[in-house]
Amino acid sequence: MSFTELFSSEKHDWETPQEVFGWLNEEFDFGLDAAASDHNAKCKRYLTQQDNSLAIDWSKIATSVWLNPPYGRGIDVWLEKAYKESLKGCVVVCLVFARPDTNWWHTWAQKAAEIRFVKGRIRFSRNGKSGPATAPSCVLVFDEARRMPVYKHVEVTYGKAK
Repeated sequence: MSFTELFSSEKHDWETPQEVFGWLNEEFDFGLDAAASDHNAKCKRYLTQQDNSLAIDWSKIATSVWLNPPYGRGIDVWLEKAYKESLKGCVVVCLVFARPDTNWWHTWAQKAAEIRFVKGRIRFSRNGKSGPATAPSCVLVFDEARRMPVYKHVEVTYGKAK
């Protein structure tokens, strides 16, 4: 397997390292892995590409969902789904790249109740090979019960708030 293939965004079945999943699972007790394959699922109940996870109501399967979505184009639909499932009372925890320079980040990631930045680069594995992620990672926690009040910046011009 070449370096290019190992780190290609066209290959979406990278496995979440057990130590990353483990410390989050201790906190959230996941009942569903919403974007898995038969060889990398982290929960007893999981959905594969063949299950069409985006069309399934996750909140009817579990109250706490793990999501390491396919990275690359289309990640926005996964985060939109995570957010909408959280509005139904489901907790959805997502491992994604920290990409505040993208539209999907501003549209969906910022709707998370919590954004936890991961120090260093996570080492993902696929087909027995592993290597550091090509970008920094973060954990998004979509959970309306955790939502804190948001304080927004207000621009003041000539003594009047805009």
